[in-house]
Amino acid sequence: MKEETAIVLDFLPYGYPLENKRVPLAQAIGVSGLTLLQLVPRRGEKFEVGESAYIGDGKREKVQYILGRCPREKLTETAKVELEGFVENNVKENEQRFVKFFNEAQAINTRLHQFELLPGLGKKHTGMILKAREDKDFESFDDIKERVHNMPSPDKTVAKRIMEELTEIQRHNLFIS
Repeated sequence: MKEETAIVLDFLPYGYPLENKRVPLAQAIGVSGLTLLQLVPRRGEKFEVGESAYIGDGKREKVQYILGRCPREKLTETAKVELEGFVENNVKENEQRFVKFFNEAQAINTRLHQFELLPGLGKKHTGMILKAREDKDFESFDDIKERVHNMPSPDKTVAKRIMEELTEIQRHNLFIS
């Protein structure tokens, strides 16, 4: 999935400390694919934390080029804090995308279901979610919470999993590529 827009998580006007390159750099996240990126601004341009930047094809106003993916271990503390807020908002704004996940998630193999990769969910919750969705598809996070007994908050659970996928190496990714 090609990103069109990125949200700036942190701006390093002198590049990474401890690296000899003094290139200004923005750590950002792509809005559609949740890709961590490093953006190099045009000469004289600066980014504000939280600013939206166009990174698609054609003329980019403030971005000279995309340096590539931002390695998770290079995320600054500011970027991590901003990332958490961005992910929580993104999950709320795209509720239907994540509710669709609850309606369509499949077993990964005979012993592991995608639901079991979500923090706080185990075999018991997985069985209850599968049983509840047999009756009819879920319509919202509230609907999931209502129909699945003792279910942790679905939006927070999904946001937590996305943060894990963005900041730690995972064997299986559910939401980021």
